[in-house]
Amino acid sequence: MAVTVSGAGDDARRARALDVVLSVMTIVLVGVAVSADLGDGVGPGPVAYGFTVGLGGLMLVRRRFPVGVLVTTAVGLLLYYRLGQPPIGLAVPVVAALFSAAEQGRTRWASAVAVVLLVVSTSVRTAQGDDPGLVLGYELPSTAALMAASIACGAAVRARREWHAERRRREVTARWEREREATDRVERERLRIARDLHDLLAHTTAVIALHADVAREALRDDPDTADRSLATVRAACSSITRELRATLGVLRDPAESGGPPPDALRERLAALVDEARLAGTEVSFDASDGLDALPAVTATTTFHVVQEALTNVLRHSPASRVELTVVAGPDQVTIRVADDGGCVAGPGTAGVAGSGTGGWGLIGMRERVELTGGRLSAAPGPRGFVVEATLPVPSVGGAP
Repeated sequence: MAVTVSGAGDDARRARALDVVLSVMTIVLVGVAVSADLGDGVGPGPVAYGFTVGLGGLMLVRRRFPVGVLVTTAVGLLLYYRLGQPPIGLAVPVVAALFSAAEQGRTRWASAVAVVLLVVSTSVRTAQGDDPGLVLGYELPSTAALMAASIACGAAVRARREWHAERRRREVTARWEREREATDRVERERLRIARDLHDLLAHTTAVIALHADVAREALRDDPDTADRSLATVRAACSSITRELRATLGVLRDPAESGGPPPDALRERLAALVDEARLAGTEVSFDASDGLDALPAVTATTTFHVVQEALTNVLRHSPASRVELTVVAGPDQVTIRVADDGGCVAGPGTAGVAGSGTGGWGLIGMRERVELTGGRLSAAPGPRGFVVEATLPVPSVGGAP
């Protein structure tokens, strides 16, 4: 804000200095013409020089009253000649007023006053017996050209000033747009990190809770099973620690990825399947050979969709069997997670059969898929609940 105020003050000082210079130039030029005394009238006197100072003084208010200054100058010039004062020409006394009016956007007024002065001056001088050849052949064209040049110059200055103002407005608008886009990117990144944390914590805590229950129940009767469950809990804790570090690392370095690298996708999906199997759920995993070639954004979204779907099954469904299918084609990836748990509503499932709405888990999945331009459906199937997602595969160098 301080820069804007300072810039406005500088512009005002420059404008004021220009008005003073224009005022002094008008006084000097008209004063020289008065002093030359090329006519046969009363000669230079207080009236003539007072008129000269008045013309210069009008330039100090030309910005506030452009039309008033122009009309006053024209009327004063006619009165000046009516009083028989020394000739000073027609264009020189009004050229500054014509320029000022055109510069302030009063081009029509300037043109109209110039035409009136030319018609009145030519008519009077012709009627007084001045040489028509001199009046019409020399003085009229030269005076008209000088008036037209002053009007054109004023209009050009105004057009240039408007062009600079428009350019500044566009620069400000472009800066605001860049700031808004940066804010939007930060907001999208924040939401992505929030979804990552939700998916990570929900899945890992579900696995830990399930295996802790298994270990507690089998601790006396089946120590081996309890030992395996506790080992799984320990592995899950180590895994969540690594994932949290990677996810929170995005806050420090935006270039870091928030999900698994493309070439590790199959292994990460297999790890999710193993965790679900250790929890006592039978999981069949069928994946095509194109997973390792998927772009990072598609691989990340695929991983999180599968992770959230399996977490929902473990936490909210009595399913004993889950079928996981991931098919990677040249143009799209198809994901299908179907369980046999029946239509059981839960915080992370569809909630109401066929509604396609539910808790934050399903909302997060849907947002992830839609951000890539894909589609997701989550609804009861023939035997249980089915989550299906289709993700586009962007071309190399393209955007999803």
